[in-house]
Order: sequence, then structure tokens, then C-alpha cells
Amino acid sequence: MPERMTFLKIENISKTYIQHQALDNVSIDVKKGSVFGLLGPNGAGKTTLIRIINQIIAPDQGEVFLDGKKLLPEDVRNIGYLPEERGLYKKMKVGEQAIYLARLKGLSRKEAVERLKYWFKKFEITAWWDKKVEELSKGMQQKIQFIVTILHEPKLLIFDEPFSGFDPINANLLKNEILDLKEKGATIIFSTHNMASVEEICDDIALINNSKKILDGSVKDVKASYKSNRYKIVFDGAINAMQLSLRHQYKVLENETKENTTNLILEVSDTSISTNDLIASLLPLGKIRSFSDIVPSIDEIFIKVVNENKPAL
Repeated sequence: MPERMTFLKIENISKTYIQHQALDNVSIDVKKGSVFGLLGPNGAGKTTLIRIINQIIAPDQGEVFLDGKKLLPEDVRNIGYLPEERGLYKKMKVGEQAIYLARLKGLSRKEAVERLKYWFKKFEITAWWDKKVEELSKGMQQKIQFIVTILHEPKLLIFDEPFSGFDPINANLLKNEILDLKEKGATIIFSTHNMASVEEICDDIALINNSKKILDGSVKDVKASYKSNRYKIVFDGAINAMQLSLRHQYKVLENETKENTTNLILEVSDTSISTNDLIASLLPLGKIRSFSDIVPSIDEIFIKVVNENKPAL
């Protein structure tokens, strides 16, 4: 599969508010037709970066390029932005407000109504059309804002905590829609604290902490780089014989034997030992039912890297 081209290029962006540096020389490449996870703890600088991409604020230095060209004010029409802060007018009717927001995105009234009817039917919310926004739950309002964000079919979509306020069923619905938008060619930036959803839908990630980018790469490569030579093994037999037979390079971290089947977590302290060597040393000790690497989750990596990059007091 050919490598995707860069669609959004963020080059050496810095931004300072009075005495607080929000971004410090941050560079990020977002590939065309991918889902890019923008991660970081609260106050790390993610929202500032998103606002710069949306041209709500300007950087102190650095540049942003969209589809190979320097980002211009008119490029806003090619961006769909769902902010974490919700901004619907409480007293307006849902359909009336959705049409109004769609018109602001450049759609004619006829186009807006046609597309909105399609999405309202797809999300099974047609009955909401004449309700006032204040009558809807937070999750329902979020669905409306999601629809309005994607309605003009922008090339770049930015979702900031899109699952906030959703139950698991509706969160899964939204997740599938995001993946479908990617398949149709949209490039998506996805900012969230929900690390499980990052692993499910993101192709690449960048982690920002204390205004600096401290980690980036594909989800697969990032996880592989933080492997710690630990393995989960299920085999027929008791742990005693295995512990006696294992060489000193192997350390048993956890074990549990039930009905002559042992679940074992093993750490290899000698990194020169290959997986094949490890399996070969285990085979004479019992029938191996399963053998797998223990790969850290994005959540575990996030916590580890942020803690390692805490500023000295």
C-alpha cells in the first residue's frame, strides 16, 4: 500500500500568551485520508494548536500548510471543526438552527435541507427537527453539532472530544461515522482523553506536553517502540518445573495454575534472546497453548511519557 501524502503540515509553531508559552516549536505532519490523534494532558497546548489551524488565533512563529499550500483565510471553508465547548442557541428550534449553521458554511437553503434530512434520518433523529435545543440532552445536542460540522463535506475535519456526553452505543455510532468519513477521503484530527478510542480509530498520533511535542508516529510503531520484552504464555503443566528449568535471563512476574493449565507472565531481561529462543526453551517443559507479546496500551504509554517529561521542580 503506497504511503499517504502529507495533507496538513504544521511547521515550527510557537505561541505565547503574556507569560505562558502554549506551544514551543511544534511540528506535525497529518497524512491525507488518515485519522490523526492529537493527545496531551489538560493545558498541554492542544486547543491552542487547533485554534491556529482554524485561524481563530495566529501563531507567534511558524507556518501551517494545507494540501501543499500555505494556509489562507479562505481555507476555513475546507475545514469542519467540532469544538469541545458546545455552542448551540438554546431557544432556537433544532432544524432552524441546523439550516442557519449550514448556510454559514456556504450551502444554499435547498442543499442544507436536503443534506440535513438525510443525516437526521440516518441518525434516527427526525422527530427532533421542531424541538428547541434546550429540550435536548447533551448527547443529543452533540449529534446535531456533529452533523453540522460534516454537512459541507470539508476536506479536513477536527473533532475535539467528540464522544463527550455520549453513552457507549452512540459513541460507537459516531466512531463508525468517523471511520466512514475517512474511507470517503476526509483527513481527520481527533483530540481526546479516551485512549481506547485512539487505538481503535487513529492511524498516527502526536503527544504534546508542556507546550512541546514529545512523541509522534504511527500507533503501531509507537506501541512497538515501548514493548518491554514481556510475554504471556498459557501451557499445560505446573509452574514449578518451568521455574526450575528457566535460565537466569527469564523472570517470572505472574503465574496462576488451574487444573494443570498455567497462565504465566514472563520478562526476558537479556534483550539478545529472540522469541524463537524463548519458545524453544519452553517447549520441552509442557504443551504451549498460547504465546503472545505484552504490548503496552496507548494509555499506558501516555502516562509513562508524560511522567518522564514532567518539569523539574
